[in-house]
Amino acid sequence: MALCWNKASEGHWRHRIYQKLRERNKKEYENINDLIQLHNRLFEQSELLRTENLQLTLQNEKLRQENSDLHSKGAGGDGGSGAGSAAAGASSQVVQALEQKLYKLQEELTDLHRRKGENAQQLVELNQCLQERDKLLATKENKLAEYESEILILKEELAAKESALADLQAVNQVLRDEYQTLNLAFTALEDKYRKAQEENRELIDRWMAQKAKDAEKLNLENDTALKKRQMMLEEQLKEAAREPKQVSLESKFACSPPICLTAVLPAKAYLRFDAHDGEVNSVCFSPQGKIVATGGADRKLKLWDISRATVEARGVLTGSNAGVTAIDFDAEESLILGASNDFASRVWTVMDHRLRHTLTGHSGKVMAAKFLSESSKVVTGSHDRTLKIWDLRSRACIRTIFAGSSCNDLVPSDSAATTIISGHFDKKIRFWDTRTEQSANEVPLQGKITSLCLSRDGFYLLSCVRDDSLKILDLRKNQVVNTFTCEGFHVGADYSRAVFSPDATYVAAGSGDGSVYIWNVSTGKLEKTLREHVACVVACSWHPNGKSLVSCDRAKKVVAWSDF
Repeated sequence: MALCWNKASEGHWRHRIYQKLRERNKKEYENINDLIQLHNRLFEQSELLRTENLQLTLQNEKLRQENSDLHSKGAGGDGGSGAGSAAAGASSQVVQALEQKLYKLQEELTDLHRRKGENAQQLVELNQCLQERDKLLATKENKLAEYESEILILKEELAAKESALADLQAVNQVLRDEYQTLNLAFTALEDKYRKAQEENRELIDRWMAQKAKDAEKLNLENDTALKKRQMMLEEQLKEAAREPKQVSLESKFACSPPICLTAVLPAKAYLRFDAHDGEVNSVCFSPQGKIVATGGADRKLKLWDISRATVEARGVLTGSNAGVTAIDFDAEESLILGASNDFASRVWTVMDHRLRHTLTGHSGKVMAAKFLSESSKVVTGSHDRTLKIWDLRSRACIRTIFAGSSCNDLVPSDSAATTIISGHFDKKIRFWDTRTEQSANEVPLQGKITSLCLSRDGFYLLSCVRDDSLKILDLRKNQVVNTFTCEGFHVGADYSRAVFSPDATYVAAGSGDGSVYIWNVSTGKLEKTLREHVACVVACSWHPNGKSLVSCDRAKKVVAWSDF
C-alpha cells in the first residue's frame, strides 16, 4: 500500500509540474505576442515617416526649383531687386527650416532603421527561443504522455494488487476459520486420546489382574500336579522301602555337576524331535545335564529328558506373551530364566513349573538373560539399548545400564559377577563394572555381535559375529587371539548362538545352510561339519560332561549329537 501511495503522490507531483510549465509557456507566448505587436507598430511608424520624408523631399525639390526660378528672375532685372531680395531672404529661411526639419527626419529615420534592426534581431532570437520552447514543450508533453501511461499502468497494477490483497485476505480468513476448526478438532481428539489412555490404563489393569488370576490358576494346577507327583513318589518310596536295596558310593555324588575331562567330537545324530509348534530360538542343558530346555516362537519354554537316548517331555512352562529368545538355569538347577519378545523376562521353578517372577521394564525385545552369582539376581539385555539388573527378592530393577546400542547377548565374567560383558548391534563388545556407572572397556569387531560364551576358566570369550566368523578374545589382554571361519559357514540370524565345549577344546556354531560347524580351538582347524537340519541352525549347547551336543533350528527341530 505504501508503494502504491508513493506512485500516486509522484503522479500528482508530475501533474503540478506540467501545469506550471503550461502557465510559464503561456506567459512567454503572451510576451512574444506583445513584442510582435510592438514591432508591427514600429514598422507602421517607419512607413509613415518614410512617406513624410518622401513628401518633404518633394517639397524640398519644389522649393529648390522655386529658389532657382527666383534667382534667375533677380539676375534679369534690377527694378525689382529690392522686392526680390526680400523674397529671396524669406525663401532662404524657409529652405533652412525645411532642411533642418529634413535633417531631423533623416535622424529619426536612421534611429528607426537602427531600432528596426534591433527589433528584427530580437524577433529572430525570440523566434529561436520560441522554437526551443516548442521543442521543450513537445519533449515535456511526450514525457507527460509517458508519465500518464505509467500512471495508468500503475493504477492497473494498484488495482491488481488490491484485488490480490483482497484475495489474500479472503484466503487468510479461510485459513483462520480452518485453523479454528482444526484447533477445535484437535481439542476434541485430545479429549478422546485422554479418554482412550484412561480406558487403556483400565484395560491394562484388568488384563494384569486377569493375568494374575491366570497365574494363580496355573500355580494351582501346578500345585495339584506336584501333589499328585509327590503322592506317586511317596507310594514309590513306600514300595521301594519294602524292598532291600544296596547303596553304592556313586549314588552319593549323583546330584553333583558332572566334570568334563575331555570333550568328545560329535559325529552323528542320535535323536531328532519336533520341540515346538514354530521356530526353536534357544536350547540349553541344565548344569547337571539331566534336562534340556528349549524356547520357541510358540511362547512356550519346554523341558526334555534325553539322558536315556530317548525323548521324554518333563514339562511346559507357560506365561510368556511372545516368543522365548534366551534360556538360563541357576547354579542349583532350581530356577529357570527365560527372556521374551514381549519386553519381559520370567523365572519359573524347575521342580513344580510354577511362574515365580515376571520382570517388566524394558521397552524393546529382551534378547539375553542370565543369572548372576546369586540365584536372587538376574541381568537382562534388550533392543531398547539398556541392560537391567534385577533383584528377585524385591522383584524390582536395582540398576539400569544405558549401553548405547541394542544388546544381543551378555555373560557375567566371573563367579562374583563384578563385570558383565555384552555384545551389541554396533559391532562392539562392552565390559561393565557393576560397581560403577560407566563402561570399563570396549572391543570393536567387524560385524554385529550375535552371541557371547565364556570359557569355564574365565580367561577366554567366544563371540559369534555377523561377518560369518567366530572370534576368541583373551580377556587378560582384551585382544582377539583366534578367528574361525570357513567356506559355507554363514551366520543366519542376529541371535545365532555359538558355544565352547566344557573343556574349551572345541567351539560349535550353527549355520544358515542347516549345518553345525565344529572347530578345534588350539589348531583353528575345522574338525567336523554335522548335517542333519534342513533349516537355519540358531543355537547349540554342549552337555556339561562334554559327551554330546544339541542344536535347534527354525523348522521346529532339535537334534542331539554324539560320537556313538
